[in-house]
Amino acid sequence: MEGLAVILVLLGIIAVVILIWAIVTYNGFVRLRNLVQEAWRQIDVELHRRYELIPNLVDTVKGYATHERQLFEEVTRARATAATPGSTPAQQAAQENELSSAIGRLFAVAEGYPQLRASENFVALQEELTNTEDRIAAGRRFYNGNVRQLNTKTESFPPNIIASMFGFRRAEYFEVNDPVVRTAPRVEFGTQQGGGYAPMPQQPVAPGQPTPSFGGQRGGYDPQRDGGRGTEGQQGPPPQGPPPQPGPPPQQGGYPPPQGQPPQG
Repeated sequence: MEGLAVILVLLGIIAVVILIWAIVTYNGFVRLRNLVQEAWRQIDVELHRRYELIPNLVDTVKGYATHERQLFEEVTRARATAATPGSTPAQQAAQENELSSAIGRLFAVAEGYPQLRASENFVALQEELTNTEDRIAAGRRFYNGNVRQLNTKTESFPPNIIASMFGFRRAEYFEVNDPVVRTAPRVEFGTQQGGGYAPMPQQPVAPGQPTPSFGGQRGGYDPQRDGGRGTEGQQGPPPQGPPPQPGPPPQQGGYPPPQGQPPQG
């Protein structure tokens, strides 16, 4: 009887631990789901602010570029499509990509009108639209971070058991194409093989002047400097012309005295 009681107590403890874990895991899913929904509502607020700025921007540009009627219609149509909420974040992102492309073409047209770019109304609208785009980008990063946490927990074991039992599903990322962010930086290297540095360009030498030598070049040879040997201790080519005449032996600790002057004491 005592052994059976111990087993029942252990089973009861295990059941309580599993129940506590299930409750904590379920509450964690609820918290992540609410964070994702809150982050999406913040993005939606900034998107609507963007939609309100676009008609004023179109009217301002239209006052200077009246012949760009087709472009104005494209921007208006893209704005109306994006203002209709998509059923999923992926569909909303596709609509926003189309609108961003149309706005980019509108700004490209405005570059050809200096008076328009100098207009205070246009400058104010451009700055406000830029600030709105920055807030949308910040909200998108916050939203995608919460989506990543929810999706990771939904796919992990054993929390996926609770997710399947209570209907928690993966959320979709909100990804908007940004050409500035997605363009990889272009790095150009020199044409030297092996990643070496290109040699310094040599200056032209006037006739009759000695050819300069560079001590930093490997294996360079200068008869006057190296005494008939290369800079790396290798025997260089013999000097041209008659052999040098032997001079007087140098004094201890100094150079030989100049010709025609007595040595100093």
